[in-house]
Amino acid sequence: MNNLKRSVARFFLRHRDKGIPNLMLYIAIGNALVHLLSLTDSNLTVLKWLYFDPTRILQGQVWRLVSFVFAPMPGDIINTILSLLMLYFYYRIGQMLEQKMGTLKFNLFYLTGVLLLAAVGMIFHWPVTTSDLNLSLILAFATLAANARVLYMFFIPLKIKYLAWLYLGLTMWQCYVLRSALPVVPILNFFLFFWGDLENLLPDWARRNRPKKNYRTAPPPKQKPNPNWADDYRSKTGEAPYRHKCSVCGKTDTQYPQLEFRYCSRCSGYRCYCMEHINNHEHV
Repeated sequence: MNNLKRSVARFFLRHRDKGIPNLMLYIAIGNALVHLLSLTDSNLTVLKWLYFDPTRILQGQVWRLVSFVFAPMPGDIINTILSLLMLYFYYRIGQMLEQKMGTLKFNLFYLTGVLLLAAVGMIFHWPVTTSDLNLSLILAFATLAANARVLYMFFIPLKIKYLAWLYLGLTMWQCYVLRSALPVVPILNFFLFFWGDLENLLPDWARRNRPKKNYRTAPPPKQKPNPNWADDYRSKTGEAPYRHKCSVCGKTDTQYPQLEFRYCSRCSGYRCYCMEHINNHEHV
């Protein structure tokens, strides 16, 4: 399993720049255009051709399996303005996620979420939207940068992990009130990509006080290094280690610590001589 994880990680790292760059920018622009068209179209003609409808998909309108990504919930002018602000927020979160994850991995993360929503919608005949999937971007970013601060609604500074906790609480509340497991689908998609980073969502005090691993056998005590190890060491010939050795008499700096050694510049190679023979030797 560890080898598989490393192989997947290397694959995403090697193909980091593949895919559709700035994916959330295109999704945000598409949603914004549909929002603005819905304000001028009282019959919601464009929106009706985009939203997810299992019955019509089975009748052949297969584009709805993807087009619901650009089909926001209709509303009045106030709701539209709030929705546009949230779209910009999702775009910024998606942009930061793409920088940290890489283009390919982020594309796959969002695409897998869309496919899971479409599959659940087709199986249970539920009308699905990407609102919960967009909210799961907050959860994903919190696992990669838990202490990053964002300006929620442009003026409320919050740590991103606090927004992630709020999102999880709202998801549980939705499941209880709506009696539906649909809001949990994006969380399942999140687990698929960020299972190993869930620890980052824990509070600081919980991460500091995590219990230590219990070893079946106590680790061996650390031994202090012996600073005089060279004094007791002998080679196969019985010679102690040295740094300098005279090429004529064989004296070493280990045997004669006070003796000075020099290297001859006229001899070929790297030849060392003691002070007695540096000026009195035959050049090689």
